[in-house]
Amino acid sequence: MKIVYWSGTGNTEKMAELIKKGIVDSGKDAETISVSDVNVEDLLKEEVIVLGCSAMGDEVLEESEFEPFIDNLSTKVSGKKIALFGSYGWGDGKWMRDFEERMIGYGCTLIDAPLIIQNEPDDNEEDCISLGKKIALA
Repeated sequence: MKIVYWSGTGNTEKMAELIKKGIVDSGKDAETISVSDVNVEDLLKEEVIVLGCSAMGDEVLEESEFEPFIDNLSTKVSGKKIALFGSYGWGDGKWMRDFEERMIGYGCTLIDAPLIIQNEPDDNEEDCISLGKKIALA
């Protein structure tokens, strides 16, 4: 499984690594990939797509790399199982609710509720690992 993420401060990247641990601990292969390094064609071969992005600006997805990546996926992911995650420093999670609604609108099925964590995931490591285990079962 591929876990594609964008991380500004490293918090969402830490979440990606913890989610990967949950997947690997469940006996599945997993790879974390920065959105700038992802091969979309390879990603689309996956049964489950895991996407993570931190909140930016007025609670939006990162606009220079992650947003164009999601736009590119918009017509290619219908029928895919997905999991969403990300970190934030302010607000109430609007960016993730918008992201979730958008992906459902593209025809995706969410494996679980999106995982959002304020600031560093240090106190929420088990939540990330648990999401990874749910992803491994999907």
